Amino acid sequence: MAGKKREPLSYKLPEEFHVFGFSRDLLAWYDSQKRDLPWRINRDPYRVWVSEIMLQQTRVETVKPYYRNFMEKFPTVEALAEAPEEEVLKAWEGLGYYSRARNLQAAAREVQAKYGGIVPDTPEEIATLKGIGPYTAGAILSIAYEKPEPAVDGNVMRVFSRLLYMEDDIAKPSTRIKFEHLVRQTIPHGRAGDFNQALMELGALICLPRNPQCLTCPVFDYCLARREGVQEELPVKGKAKPPRPVNLAVAVIVRDGQVLINKRPEQGLLAGMWEFPMAETELPAGLEKEEVLLKSLRERFGLEAEVTERLTPIQHTFSHLQWNMDVYLCDWIEGGDLPLTARFVSPEELGAYAFPAAHHKILQMLAQQTKSDLM
Repeated sequence: MAGKKREPLSYKLPEEFHVFGFSRDLLAWYDSQKRDLPWRINRDPYRVWVSEIMLQQTRVETVKPYYRNFMEKFPTVEALAEAPEEEVLKAWEGLGYYSRARNLQAAAREVQAKYGGIVPDTPEEIATLKGIGPYTAGAILSIAYEKPEPAVDGNVMRVFSRLLYMEDDIAKPSTRIKFEHLVRQTIPHGRAGDFNQALMELGALICLPRNPQCLTCPVFDYCLARREGVQEELPVKGKAKPPRPVNLAVAVIVRDGQVLINKRPEQGLLAGMWEFPMAETELPAGLEKEEVLLKSLRERFGLEAEVTERLTPIQHTFSHLQWNMDVYLCDWIEGGDLPLTARFVSPEELGAYAFPAAHHKILQMLAQQTKSDLM
């Protein structure tokens, strides 16, 4: 790394970092420049909680319409706790990482049963709720309850890596713990929620991953990495493993104008979502992909079908997997001793079911087919 090499920082802020001035200038900028976001209307703990879960690994502009719709459907902890899971997943459809929705509802049910619908306001209690990690706990406690708790996510680690010229690998859990100690030392009394939001805002608008906007940064004078001219080389982040490829064959099976859909297991990836039947196609010797798919349909659904058309292949990437999907339009021939998790539905009914993004791409292809083609 270019610039003067610094000794690794301890869990104390460096002496040359002026905490009071930094907090004052950051909050002054936030007060005048903060974005108008739907979850900032008030500090209701439930509203804050839902927003923070939605914002995990998802862009603000993507979240805004989903958040408004979700809060309209489930305005209180009680409403979310009592809703059918299918409705919750449908409201979440398109946001991805669906375990967030299931964990949010499970935690809402616990809050309703154990705390009378009031989101707990202590680190010890809130940390026991499903789906709430250190960052989300800190965000809720500081924003909703003004508790001086740090909320350290990727944005905040990037900001502090540059502010304090830290070369710790932010991909390591130990580094996050170190940042929590350091951020805690900078939280001003009485404005913990605004301060944490200001840090997030700074990372989202100014201290960008690439080409940080240093000349418009409200805390330009406090940034040790900028002083050394190395701000664009931070943070240090170890490379993640590339997603593992999985080859799949997908069947869109048509019977009397209806198509077969299947509900995924209640545990694991995309749990409880609906999909078109799929089979992994790591091919046994002598079998073609279409044969593997038809064999799977016989074994899982007790039906015979024939492939009539190969549709456009689809690729969908998760954080750890890459689905390579060959999609086949099929005609039902006979049989269909369907499990309870499977059913034939009309094209008009498909919109009532929650599908993952990968299968939404198939739905879009089907929508482009004429009704007579599908039937």
